[in-house]
Amino acid sequence: MKNITFSADETLIQQARLRAASENRSLNDLFREWLSQYVAQAHAAQKYSELMTQLDHIQAAGPYTRDEMNER
Repeated sequence: MKNITFSADETLIQQARLRAASENRSLNDLFREWLSQYVAQAHAAQKYSELMTQLDHIQAAGPYTRDEMNER
């Protein structure tokens, strides 16, 4: 694991430490979780775009009537 250094407002850091402690977690643990989620967001957007491209051939007409929506 690689160590990095960040700068932030001292009051904000103290508040973050208190919140992390109340959740029985460390700031390092929370940062690693945030970093994973941040990186995953870019992948999620790409996967969504790919899915929409795959489903592009589907044409949904509408709006549907109540009877049409309840047909089986």
